[in-house]
Amino acid sequence: MGAGLLETEMQAGGETTRTTCPYCGVGCGVIATVAGDGAVTVKGDPEHPANFGRLCSKGSALAETIDLEGRVLFPEILGRQADWDEALDLVAEKFSKTIAEHGPDSVAFYVSGQLLTEDYYVANKLMKGSIGSANIDTNSRLCMSSSVAGHRRAFGSDTVPGTYEDIELADLVILTGSNLAWCHPVIYQRLAAAKAARPGMKIVVIDPRRTMTCDIADLHLGIRPDGDVALFMGLLAHLAQSPAIDQNYIAAHTQGFGEAFAAAAALSFTELMERTGLPAMQLREFFHLFETTEKVVTCYSQGVNQSASGTDKVNAIINCHLATGRIGRPGTGPFSLTGQPNAMGGREVGGLANMLAAHMAIESAEDRDRVQRFWASPRIAEKPGLKAVDMFRAVADGRIKALWIMATNPVVSMPDADAVEAAIKACPFVVVSDILRDTDTARHAHVLLPSVGWGEKDGTVTNSERRISRQRWFLSAPGEAKADWWQMAEVGQRMGFDGFVYKSAAEIFAEHAALSAFENEGSRDFDIGAFVGLGEEGYDALTPFQWPAPLEQPIVGRDSDKRFFADGGFYHPDRKARFVPVQAPATDRTNEQYPLTLNTGRIRDHWHTMTRTAKSARLSGHIAEPFAELHPRDAMELGIRGAGLVELESPHGTAIVRALVTERQARGNVFVPMHWNDQFAAKARIDALVAPVTDPFSGQPASKNVAIAARPFAASFYGFAVSASKPLNLQADYWALAKADGGWRIELAFADPVEDWVAWCRAAFGIPAEIEPLGYADHQSGDLRLAFFDGGKLLAALFLANQPVAVARNWAIGQLAAEHADLRKRFAIVAGRPGADQPDPGATVCSCFSVGVNRIIGAVRTGCHSVEAVGKATNAGTNCGSCRAEIRGIIDGCLAAAAE
Repeated sequence: MGAGLLETEMQAGGETTRTTCPYCGVGCGVIATVAGDGAVTVKGDPEHPANFGRLCSKGSALAETIDLEGRVLFPEILGRQADWDEALDLVAEKFSKTIAEHGPDSVAFYVSGQLLTEDYYVANKLMKGSIGSANIDTNSRLCMSSSVAGHRRAFGSDTVPGTYEDIELADLVILTGSNLAWCHPVIYQRLAAAKAARPGMKIVVIDPRRTMTCDIADLHLGIRPDGDVALFMGLLAHLAQSPAIDQNYIAAHTQGFGEAFAAAAALSFTELMERTGLPAMQLREFFHLFETTEKVVTCYSQGVNQSASGTDKVNAIINCHLATGRIGRPGTGPFSLTGQPNAMGGREVGGLANMLAAHMAIESAEDRDRVQRFWASPRIAEKPGLKAVDMFRAVADGRIKALWIMATNPVVSMPDADAVEAAIKACPFVVVSDILRDTDTARHAHVLLPSVGWGEKDGTVTNSERRISRQRWFLSAPGEAKADWWQMAEVGQRMGFDGFVYKSAAEIFAEHAALSAFENEGSRDFDIGAFVGLGEEGYDALTPFQWPAPLEQPIVGRDSDKRFFADGGFYHPDRKARFVPVQAPATDRTNEQYPLTLNTGRIRDHWHTMTRTAKSARLSGHIAEPFAELHPRDAMELGIRGAGLVELESPHGTAIVRALVTERQARGNVFVPMHWNDQFAAKARIDALVAPVTDPFSGQPASKNVAIAARPFAASFYGFAVSASKPLNLQADYWALAKADGGWRIELAFADPVEDWVAWCRAAFGIPAEIEPLGYADHQSGDLRLAFFDGGKLLAALFLANQPVAVARNWAIGQLAAEHADLRKRFAIVAGRPGADQPDPGATVCSCFSVGVNRIIGAVRTGCHSVEAVGKATNAGTNCGSCRAEIRGIIDGCLAAAAE
């Protein structure tokens, strides 16, 4: 493994390396600089064609997440330190013995979109080409497998037709099931900039919630959960009767239009309104926009994919683009926005249980033979393996007896998460490869293997627009951590398989490229044969490129014109696309026991199960605890107060989170983020409530439409605390902790009062017995304040009340790093509010620059009445831009209040 010869250079500030962000599927280029003292700084790469220098809040904070706290630094067997030989020998022995006794399908790999393509390639080759089972699936199954299934049904291949540039070139951009501002912020910035430059561009957001993305929308369609199929069926029926229909394209390049149109036309307009929950005027406005706008891009993400009808949603969207020929040309096409940094790379190497490498089909005997001959493998998987939900069911019922989990945390992220945890806990042999020791999943590993993390990894990733970029190492691997591909290759060799002697990621990439070109000749979409003979030096210097890149067409310069299907050329045997008839699911579910609909998803500044982002105090500043977003009328009817606690329940589990009451939410719906886990909250693994219901074609779980009940959590005391050290023993009915500058912040609630609060603090915060607290108790109001000081340093402070605690939180957090020799300052902490000389910044709005709401309000009061003006005064909103909608809301609120 070596840093790129052309992509690493010395500058005055230290050694800089061009690499790629490890978060979402945008695939932003990053420049990391390591100073002489080892300090790392990160900035966007202005030359990378995915982001042109832009970064979101998470990308900007990458340098804050690469410390060694909590890292796995050596192999462990049943919790004891081991060496690599002992650990790998045990893994190989257990897998080999299990296969010998129970067959190849008794073992499984569960992998991740956090893996690099080279890791993914070796895992797929080992499982499908040597073990001979297809029981390898990935957490990308939870993210975009419905897109894969929809693409394959329509196009004959898993092909994303367009590029990011199309989003900027379009005259109408439809965002369905996508909170772009928070989940793909850099694409949102590119779209917002395009609209600012061309105000005539129209943007439609289709989402049950009024998310921050709606800030730039011309039309928000507050659709019912799972109403998307009906909406695009209605659109197809409308288009078929309009001048927008492209009969020439349909005749020359497609099949099945008549059947798809008949299915769509069978849905009456009255039924359409009922299924979508949308009024006639909005439906007609949307249909008219699509009909009369030639350049249309429809971007879709998890709100489409994570559904029991996800594949039909994808095909309903694609049907509309095929019917109008709006595909493959600049500014047109359906566009799947992937969730993870290398979900696409995993698809390219066959990381899903129902795919083969290089976009070949496991159900095709010809493809199976081709891959087996290329690998010279002893056997090849002959049928699809178990998809994620079914895989863990098989672990639970004993069919799978040895499981290797890599770079993912299914105990938090899988539906029916409690059952998944029980299955893993009961599995006879579990291997976990990860970078952190104490994840909810790693705690159940028989063998825990230390992997390299971002900044230490070396390989490639593919973003949502088919652009392959390098992730380069700029930090040495800590302890005995090794690349995931190396771990799997070593196990493959120890199991007696040939073809796993690799010296570097470059060798694996060259083999991957060669397989993509092997007996291809244009018959398959994925072809990067131009890079077969790249070599170590060429791999080190590899610049971002889009596929396809066949041998006879080497890549030169920027390649945003690489689009598919403008002139047909689909990948079904007759080279024609398929219209897919779909049926609209019912959306009027009534359930007296579980009357609300849970929608899970991401928030702006956290990622997946927080194993990386929770290390950054800045990223926890905006939202520091799990929450449930409810409509005010629902909250009132249920007796739930804003900032109170709410208990959520489904037939599968329960959770306790903070109530966020807002009119952005639709009646009957509840949104809860999926990030929180047992390391950072008492009971907030929201996927424990999600039923293991999947799409019948893709196997993707339905995480956006879950029947639940909600009720207020009865707390006798609420608390807020700050601590210089991480709490170790939080005995509370509700707690949520987050990293803060100088220490930790903790939200608390207790069903019953604690007998001795001082003793509770000593146990929770590790306060020595000789340090006495400063504090007071108001028995009439129930308020209690305790603060512990060691000389002039604040060790911990606890604020308690019968109601949600009114404390200036960011100010209180700041006291952990302040000097408190002055006794009056200590009493200010006990009071829970700053003095006149210490202004309270308020809750964080802009994470990039840690700008609080009170500072923004202050700027508005001095005459800053636009987002741009506030940005000039405070820097808020001037980096990633994902807080701009919130800033605009603060400005509008201040101006409205001033006008009263």
